[in-house]
Amino acid sequence: MATHQGTDTTGRSESEIERSVLAYLECHPQAADTLRGIANWWLPRQRGAPGCRRIGHVLDRLVAEGVLHRDELPDGEVLYALNQPAKPPH
Repeated sequence: MATHQGTDTTGRSESEIERSVLAYLECHPQAADTLRGIANWWLPRQRGAPGCRRIGHVLDRLVAEGVLHRDELPDGEVLYALNQPAKPPH
């Protein structure tokens, strides 16, 4: 999995954000949330938290890599979740 080392104005790198998202999903593999929910609930709260733009960039990259999938809701909100492997038919 490729990581990007760019940092935002708070000094948190995209790779740190990515690690936090993936760690959350390791503990909660069925979790799904919006960008705002991920920013508020999945990432550790600390001074200088990254902005939604930076988090969105990381999420979009994880979707492009096939790690996450995104589902658009009727109201336009987007849910992000772990891409689960397909289960073989019984």
